[in-house]
Amino acid sequence: MRVIDDCREVIAEQIEYRELLFQMTWRDLLLRYKQTAMGFAWAVFMPLVNTVVFSVIFMRVAPLETPVAYPLFAYCGLWVWNFFASSLRFAVNSLTSNSSLVSKIYFPREIFPFSAVAVCFVDFLIGSLVLIAFMLYFGVGVGAHLAWLPLVVIVHLVLTMAVSLLLAMANLFYRDVKYLFEIAITAWMFATPVVYSADGITGKLGLLIQLNPMTPIVDAYRSVILLNAPPSPAFAVTAALSAVLLVIGWLVFHRMEFQFAENI
Repeated sequence: MRVIDDCREVIAEQIEYRELLFQMTWRDLLLRYKQTAMGFAWAVFMPLVNTVVFSVIFMRVAPLETPVAYPLFAYCGLWVWNFFASSLRFAVNSLTSNSSLVSKIYFPREIFPFSAVAVCFVDFLIGSLVLIAFMLYFGVGVGAHLAWLPLVVIVHLVLTMAVSLLLAMANLFYRDVKYLFEIAITAWMFATPVVYSADGITGKLGLLIQLNPMTPIVDAYRSVILLNAPPSPAFAVTAALSAVLLVIGWLVFHRMEFQFAENI
């Protein structure tokens, strides 16, 4: 019963402070692109560069079979992964970089990691325009299974928010987390079929890839957008895991936030 009451409390607080979340997201957007020549073009620059690099590797040096043209296949994976990794990269420092606000003013502290996710989601939406351009160029249309896309995006967001909360909190108590994170996120990317297909990979490596919660999400995007197919059954497991992880992470974050000021 206490868990249900806590869930109601954190949701009610988030609704009450929704305007603050919007203002902080807007502030972070302006800060990120202030005085940059390319502006929002930076949101798609790195995924495009990585797409070119991996296309050279897997089309010229080590040809890789994919169900659609490799540049489109790779960009879709990098687009999905970049939102997840960028959100975590900004979220991990979101509490420590706002120490004065954390220690002096009360409001739901989860606004900081959630704001980091929201800013990166704007970049994600901008990046989708490039994906559409790739699809038009390679003649890949959409079908009825595109109706799954909102659910896929929601699950993607839920997992990202859950991990963001845990990382932001962990980094506040243990400052080594931000350094370990950079190593872990790189390893995590290569354990996810971002620039390759997991089909045919067996053994311990195949098991690791299949147990990775980001694998069904990346595959689901490709299925519903590029292949006109529904998400795999593994996606349902990831959806449930993401929801549970968000509830646990949010409640732990909420119960620990009164210790944040003394650890800042």
